[in-house]
Amino acid sequence: MQFDLKLTDPKSKARAGEITTDHGTIETPIFMPVGTVASVKGVHQSELKEEINPDIILGNTYHLYLRPQTSILEQAGGLHKFMNWDRNILTDSGGYQVYSLSANRKIKEEGVKFKSHIDGSTHFFTPENVMEIQRSIGADIIMAFDECTPYPCDYNYAKNSMHMTHRWLKRCVAHLEKTPFKYDYSQTLFPIVQGSTYKDLRKQSAEFIASVGAEGNAIGGLSVGEPAEEMYAMTDVVCSILPEDKPRYLMGVGTPINILENIALGVDMFDCVMPTRNARNGMLFTAHGTINIKNKKWENDFSPIDEMGITYVDTMYSKAYLRHLFAAKEMLGKQIASIHNLGFYLWLTREARKHILAGDFSEWKDKIVKQMDKRL
Repeated sequence: MQFDLKLTDPKSKARAGEITTDHGTIETPIFMPVGTVASVKGVHQSELKEEINPDIILGNTYHLYLRPQTSILEQAGGLHKFMNWDRNILTDSGGYQVYSLSANRKIKEEGVKFKSHIDGSTHFFTPENVMEIQRSIGADIIMAFDECTPYPCDYNYAKNSMHMTHRWLKRCVAHLEKTPFKYDYSQTLFPIVQGSTYKDLRKQSAEFIASVGAEGNAIGGLSVGEPAEEMYAMTDVVCSILPEDKPRYLMGVGTPINILENIALGVDMFDCVMPTRNARNGMLFTAHGTINIKNKKWENDFSPIDEMGITYVDTMYSKAYLRHLFAAKEMLGKQIASIHNLGFYLWLTREARKHILAGDFSEWKDKIVKQMDKRL
């Protein structure tokens, strides 16, 4: 993997760059649609490619390990071939899913014992076998196994957890060195900075992660319920330490406003279930604010879903029609809303990139953040 930093905004830390892997170029900043179980919910691969057009999407190690299982993915020739996606894929390591299974898991130094949310069967994740699972899945960028701490989190727990994540990283790196690629392209490991919302821990973790010298780095354990100001403060601390010549990935973030504010702090890569999850609940993101399409006010509004027309659904369908689909519980409504929201998120990061390259990102960001911070 190669990262070329093209330009940094003169009035902020926002960066425009290019990541190159065996599956093509990723222009940053980038939003990665979440394809948890080898599908971006409700969206065909053709629409994903032609309308939303991301350079990279995300898959989930925990979910893919349970279903369809790594043996099926290996028989298919890896996740790219299984889901017919010839661009980049990143897999998270399952650390976040293990965190969200708090009632059904036990964390020890060796690894994490957990129960499947599907059938209650018991499984064990270690840094070593998570690397093997990700080799089998075959993503271009794979994540180190970590513990994602909850919010709020006791200082000593956060500290001990962070050190364990660092020890687990060493085991991930050592195991990858002994585990060859499964397919005819290379994979790149990103370690993850932890430390909850404690500035000294974040600083310590970022320094340790930077010292490992990986080709890219991630920031985990944020967007788990902490106030946005705390998220920004932690991101700022970490980005000031992580190397400038490597991409920085902020995991699981967030709202369109969160994304722009974190781009301004020096983050290059984002993922979040919000555009699709909120879409399925009738919330649409636009450059002028959010729309709850279920509201009665849209009942006889025959204007396009979004005049900007980022994807074909925006001008093909009216707000009144989309509201009707939700009222009738027609699955097409959720699909249309998902395509719209994902298209908007990709438009937003691409627009941010354009303004970074043009040198007026800060002014544009402040203006559009005000616009988006409204309920329509």
